[in-house]
Amino acid sequence: MTRTATTIDTYRLTPRVTGFRLRVPGEEFAFDPGQHTTVRFEAGGTEVVRPYSPTTLPGTDEFALAIKRYDDGLASSYMHTRSPGDEVEIGEFEGNLALENPDRDIALLASGTGLTPLLSILRQYARIGNGDAHLVFGERTADSIFHRSTLDELAAMDDSVAVTYTLSDPEWSWLGRVGYVQEHLEDLFDEFETRDFYVCGVPGMVVETTDRLRELGAPEERIHSEGWESDAVDEED
Repeated sequence: MTRTATTIDTYRLTPRVTGFRLRVPGEEFAFDPGQHTTVRFEAGGTEVVRPYSPTTLPGTDEFALAIKRYDDGLASSYMHTRSPGDEVEIGEFEGNLALENPDRDIALLASGTGLTPLLSILRQYARIGNGDAHLVFGERTADSIFHRSTLDELAAMDDSVAVTYTLSDPEWSWLGRVGYVQEHLEDLFDEFETRDFYVCGVPGMVVETTDRLRELGAPEERIHSEGWESDAVDEED
């Protein structure tokens, strides 16, 4: 089933990432934080369907997306031309990524727009979690970090929430961590057997990060991702 959502607002998050507030009047969204919807439209007589994860929590008639524009991306280019008042067809909410147990400590490992479902899970954990949550967010440069003020505020307001940034191509003035998320796991965490790990990013990052977590002793049942990333990396090979 699809719904017609109205674009309520758009706002720039980084030079290439735009936020969108979408509303379906009379709806009360009941997705699990971490799940995705789909944006659907026609291009050249063909239906285009692309998944996007809300960064917000369910329970109202609105949700927010953060979408990075790619020069050759049909869906991202389409969304980046939406203005307040424009309608967008969206699909059902679905997906395997969701908070498993709010009573366990969690690590959220994100790169790029893989942050979007993990931000929703982090918001949920800040409300109902009974342990510690540590988000590690990898980007290329400092100006690519989107929702930074939101993340910093979540960490500042809740002692159980920590946020770490790491850049793969930092400017000379960057004083934080350098490199990829998967390169910092051993430095940032000293307990891999009992913590739940949630991983989202480009397929290569997800595969490398989950492999490294296994090497460090994380049980398979404590590593959570969408689950299709290995096939995507195999196809590229």
